[in-house]
Parts: sequence; C-alpha cells; structure tokens
Amino acid sequence: MPRHILILGGTGEARRLAARLAGEKNLHPIVSFAGRTENPAQMPVPVRVGGFGGIEGLRAYLAAERIAAVIDATHPYAAQMSRHAAAACASLGVPLLALRRQPWTPVAGDRWREVDGVAGALAALGETPRRVFLALGRNEVRAFEAAPRHAYLVRSVDPVEPPLAVPHADYVVARGPFTVEGDLDLLRDHRIEIIVAKNSGGPATYGKMEAARALGLEVILLRRPDVPDVPAVETVEEAAHWLDRTNLSDS
Repeated sequence: MPRHILILGGTGEARRLAARLAGEKNLHPIVSFAGRTENPAQMPVPVRVGGFGGIEGLRAYLAAERIAAVIDATHPYAAQMSRHAAAACASLGVPLLALRRQPWTPVAGDRWREVDGVAGALAALGETPRRVFLALGRNEVRAFEAAPRHAYLVRSVDPVEPPLAVPHADYVVARGPFTVEGDLDLLRDHRIEIIVAKNSGGPATYGKMEAARALGLEVILLRRPDVPDVPAVETVEEAAHWLDRTNLSDS
C-alpha cells in the first residue's frame, strides 16, 4: 500500500515537492493549506484546507489518516504550525522533516533594519508621514491602520477586504514570482520611500530587495520567528531523498 505523506504547504517549495512526489507509486502525498489564501496555487496531489485544531487535532489527523511521514514546507513565518507539527509528530513517533528556505542576507548597498513583528515595524516607520510599500500578508497589513499618517501601497495574493481605514492606500493583487524590473517600476510609479517586508528568502519575492538596493531605499524586515529544532533540508530533492532513506510504516 502507498505510504501517506502529509506536506504542510503554502509555499512554492511545497508545490514543487508535491509535483516531485506525485508520480511515486509507493507514496500518497497530501498537501495541507491553512486556508489563509482564498485561491491557493493548484496542486497535482490531493489537498486539504483548514486548521487541525491545535496539537491534539493534528495528532488525531495523523493517526486517523495513518500518515507515515510529515514534511513541514510551510512559510518561514508560520512558526505556530511548525511547533504543532513537531509536538504531534514526536508524540506519535511519526518522522518529520522541515523543508526550509534560507533567509536573505544583506549585501553592499542594502539598507535593512530588522524588527520584532508588526509592532516593531510600526515603531520603525516613525512619526513623519512616508510613502510605504507593505509587502506583507493581508492579515498583517490591517495593523497599519494604527498609523494613518503614512500613504501605503499594499501588495497581496488576495484582495484586502475591507480596504484599510486610512486616508491613502493603493492595492496590487498579484502572486509571485516578481522581477526586479517590475518592482523597480512599481516603487518608482508609487514614489515609495520605505519598504516593510518579511525575510521570506528564496528568489520569488527577492525582486523588491534588489529594487530597494538600486533606489537606495530602507527596508524594514520583520525578524523571523524561532522554529523547532528538527531535521531540515533546503531543497525539494533533499526532501525526496530523505523519504527514500526513511523507514516509513505501512499506511
């Protein structure tokens, strides 16, 4: 019988891993989405959407579905899901691997400032009105209503509904990857003075970082949260090889 593999998704890595495993006759991969994105990217394998109900809910799901292994390919900022996965898998003895992107690191010309969370970003923007590019999820941008003195450009995968309760906000609904040329045009057209973003890592959204460097703009980066210390790899191929090497129970 094929072994059931749960991929905790929401990233390009999860999509590529699902495609890599879709043709494996001895595996039955399932991708789980948290449900925060209205229209997630299409997957070549079965998909489930929604939370598990904490650690106990995830434990129950793993047992009921006879999951042989879990690959945590969530976004680097989805730390709570990663913690729940580590706890649930440890309690059941289910093998767990994290597929993690490395963070971006600054190079010559970058003007980065790391802060703790959205509250830190709000404080870093200061009191002087500025033109701000918010490259964050639609749930996080809502906090910037607390600083209505700034003019915002919001880019998100799904529309921000209702719009922010601030005097000046423009919206771009788009899914990466984004190019440096496109992001240069975006920042210039909106006369952006500062960027607020997550250090997501990977090439898909790095264009804005290169564009900021070229324009001499400051970037406020939300510091990555701590994640569990579990076996981890950086590439889809490494994750597939881990599955080959791991002794998976029958599902």
